[in-house]
Amino acid sequence: MTDAPAPGHIEFLHRSWPADAEQLAVIRHELAGWLAPLRLTDNETADVVLAVDEAASNAVSHAYGPDRSGVVELTLWTEGGTLSIEVVDHGHWRAPDPEPHPARGGRGIALMNVMSESVLIRYDDRGSRVLLRHRIPLDPADDQA
Repeated sequence: MTDAPAPGHIEFLHRSWPADAEQLAVIRHELAGWLAPLRLTDNETADVVLAVDEAASNAVSHAYGPDRSGVVELTLWTEGGTLSIEVVDHGHWRAPDPEPHPARGGRGIALMNVMSESVLIRYDDRGSRVLLRHRIPLDPADDQA
């Protein structure tokens, strides 16, 4: 028998999906379910899901070429009133367009910055990592410890 995570806390979750645009809806749906124990408002949940969707969309659209398959990995954990989500691909980084064009997109990183407390993007020859951080309500029991 395993203990359910305490409300307001997620120790560690990790999942991989094929880097396919059809998987983005699946990622959004599963992420929303994972966020349920955190007692976020509907708007906070929507912000987190949107930021992650942008990072995952970038991985799907830009990390892998048309002749290459790949994966999008999502890791989620909480600590000290912070939700951290890392979105990883194993493709090749392409720098964002300095002047986004609405028809081509190009606003994902700016949107992640608005939706998240902080955004850190790292890339090398192994792929890209996007770390998104969000404040979350602390469990009142944490204050009594």
